[in-house]
Amino acid sequence: MRAAWSLARQLGQESLSRVGKNRSFKIALPERIPILYLIVAVLVLLSVVPMYFYARQVLEINRERLKTNEMLLQNTITRSLSDEIAQKMGNLDAMLGNLASAIQVTSGGDLAGGKIGAPELRALLEKFVSSSTDIAYATVLNTDAKGQSVGRINPDEFLQRELERAFAAAREGRAYTGQVLSVDSGDKHHTVLLVSVPIMAGDRSVGMIGSAVDLQFLLNDLDQVSKGGLLAYVVDRQGRLVAALQGPHLATGQDMTKMDIVKSFVDSGGRARWVETYEFSANDEGRKTGMLGTYSPVPSLEWAVIAQKPQDEAYHGVYEMQRTAKLLALAAILLSCLVGITAARWITTPLEILTQSSHAIARGDFSRRVDLKSRTEIGELAQTFNYMCEDLEHLVGDLKHAAEENRELFLGSIQMLAGAVDEKDPYTRGHSDRVTRFSMLIAKELGLAQEEVEKIRISAQLHDVGKIGIEDRILKKPGALTAEEYEVMKSHTVRGANILRPVEQLKEMIQGIELHHESLDGKGYPYGLKGDDIPLPARIIAVADTFDAMTTNRPYQSAKEPEYAIRIIQSLARSKFDPDVVQALTRLFERGEIRVKRAAVASEVDATAVPVPTDQAQAATEAVPAS
Repeated sequence: MRAAWSLARQLGQESLSRVGKNRSFKIALPERIPILYLIVAVLVLLSVVPMYFYARQVLEINRERLKTNEMLLQNTITRSLSDEIAQKMGNLDAMLGNLASAIQVTSGGDLAGGKIGAPELRALLEKFVSSSTDIAYATVLNTDAKGQSVGRINPDEFLQRELERAFAAAREGRAYTGQVLSVDSGDKHHTVLLVSVPIMAGDRSVGMIGSAVDLQFLLNDLDQVSKGGLLAYVVDRQGRLVAALQGPHLATGQDMTKMDIVKSFVDSGGRARWVETYEFSANDEGRKTGMLGTYSPVPSLEWAVIAQKPQDEAYHGVYEMQRTAKLLALAAILLSCLVGITAARWITTPLEILTQSSHAIARGDFSRRVDLKSRTEIGELAQTFNYMCEDLEHLVGDLKHAAEENRELFLGSIQMLAGAVDEKDPYTRGHSDRVTRFSMLIAKELGLAQEEVEKIRISAQLHDVGKIGIEDRILKKPGALTAEEYEVMKSHTVRGANILRPVEQLKEMIQGIELHHESLDGKGYPYGLKGDDIPLPARIIAVADTFDAMTTNRPYQSAKEPEYAIRIIQSLARSKFDPDVVQALTRLFERGEIRVKRAAVASEVDATAVPVPTDQAQAATEAVPAS
């Protein structure tokens, strides 16, 4: 191909020289920047660059202002929620303290035995529960864990476990605040928090009051916040979800420390005292999403109220301004380009025609000619270009014709070499041609590319070329080979590879020649390869070779019926032959695309019991020969 382009360049130069002599002028093509690009670039720079710097400054100022406003909004919302939670819990603590004092006074500091069931105590509990919609359940217990309860929920095993922890704390004279729990489901679902205080008589604990606080008020507040586009939720000191609007990705008790803002609160040990707002990244189904978030601590509970929003939404105003600025810039660019193109088109049009023709020639269309009427130097250039194309068209045609002749000579040489090998043994005459035909049909049936089919064609044609170096006394021996003779016969694969290895053009075909006697079970030769270690071309040639060997007469066996040969080969799929290749051969035979002369006598040996030999020596004594 380099020689072709060298000749083409020489012809082009000769054409230019001929035209120059005939026209008595010299064409000069100086290096330059395209005029169209130059004009358009200048106009774009003049119109867009000032706008760019102005828009950038304005956008930066507004971005910082909007960012500050969004942070203040999140700060206000989270602080309001945290203050409300602290106030609610403070009120509850006061109510529990008052109830404990009332029970202590009513009972005289003695809740033992049947006194714990006194109607007065139940009245106090009922009044306590009815005093606030946030109290879903209340119970009073004595030191024997006996008592009475009032409320609109029934304790499940999780709430019961929290009551046990609260009871243990009360016996030590401590108040207790438990974990947030989900109770019941559906319409009866409640998110509750158990808070308890001991009932003291002097410095001695005589019982406990436990109250389950319904956090519906908090969920309602979070719902109102979410309508403004914020995702708001509450976590405890360990980063577990306390309260959030229920969704497919949020559940009470869920670990939220994967969020950087939650992790920052957890790292403080739940003792943060100040509101924090910053940007961070969050994983959203495998994608990184920039977020702007704020957390406000609730020190009394070691909780934090968190609000966050994607930066795309938080900075929507800035992005909208950026889009507007980009549209204005684009409009300016388009206007500049339109003016520039209009101003320069009459100069650049002839050059574009020449460029298109050059591209066509680069793609191999040497019949392309430039139809350009111009009295300038460009017109002379177009005429010279046409002369060069005409010369190139003739040259390329000659090169293609020579390449085709060389290819036919190459393939003919390969066929003659294969024929010379077949002629050494009159019983295998035509064997290489048949194996080549079968291999190509199988390769096409497997859907291989035409380039691969051509490689297999050459490999199959030369698959037995190594037998040219095998002595006639071994190659033509009518009987079984001795062990030593069999080893020599097996060497024909390596001999063939060594013969062809110096030929660079046949490098990719050597694997089919050298490895076509390998077997999937590793019992083949010359290397004992297994499975996918054997290249596909070698697996294809192996099946085609065996099929031809079984359906042609040999001095040590009669030809088998093709149906019998197919059955034998099918029985050895997966052990010796590639199952896909065997299926391809079977389909071709059943469709009649592979036809062989039928044997006079067909063997009825059980196909599943017949082993496949690996060369002519075993073929003399076993049912399935291989050439």
